[in-house]
Amino acid sequence: MIETVIKKPVIRAEGLSKSFNKQKVLRDLSVDFNEGDRIALVGQNGAGKTTLIRCILGQYVYDGKLEVLDRNPRKERVIILKDVGFVPQIPPPLKITVQEMLAFFSNLCNVPVDDFVTIAERLGLKVKESFSKPFVALSGGMKQKLLVSFALGKQPKILLMDEPSANLDPAAREMFFSYLAEYNKEALLVLSSHRMDEIKGLVNRVVEMDFGNIILDENIKR
Repeated sequence: MIETVIKKPVIRAEGLSKSFNKQKVLRDLSVDFNEGDRIALVGQNGAGKTTLIRCILGQYVYDGKLEVLDRNPRKERVIILKDVGFVPQIPPPLKITVQEMLAFFSNLCNVPVDDFVTIAERLGLKVKESFSKPFVALSGGMKQKLLVSFALGKQPKILLMDEPSANLDPAAREMFFSYLAEYNKEALLVLSSHRMDEIKGLVNRVVEMDFGNIILDENIKR
């Protein structure tokens, strides 16, 4: 007899809607993302992928119900973000130095600076040579490597990544996906990407969005 494993939802949306200037970007969306899921979140530009991620992060006011780790992401954002790692599609224009960023995230996440440095250097970023450089002055690839190191280094229960490999060189991409393949199997991983061929070996579920709706949600075999 085959025992069915019931996964616990760590993100649950019911009737989730979000509008900008009366334009609906998310339309009564209902979905569960479960512990251990490796999700490819796919869809064309404007489908609502990034908006969904930013609602999960508590950055937007929304209509409907949304729970992240059994909490409201707007009211309990600080608590939730302790267990969430995020890599944005567009890096923030921070003027603080790389060394200051490392110290900040180390204190915030209670993770040794060396843990972040190790990951960034394995991705090909010569961190110590960039200590005094403002984050905003780094190249796109350098920024991405540093942000990936922060997301992975804190060992969160949820990893949200919005086109995380877009600015990575081939060697860094290979190392990055190697990290993801070995990442905590109980954690939820959501990869928003246009490159399904690149991530299909990592995921066990595909969620496709179009005009703020989920038009496909299926499990896949790896």
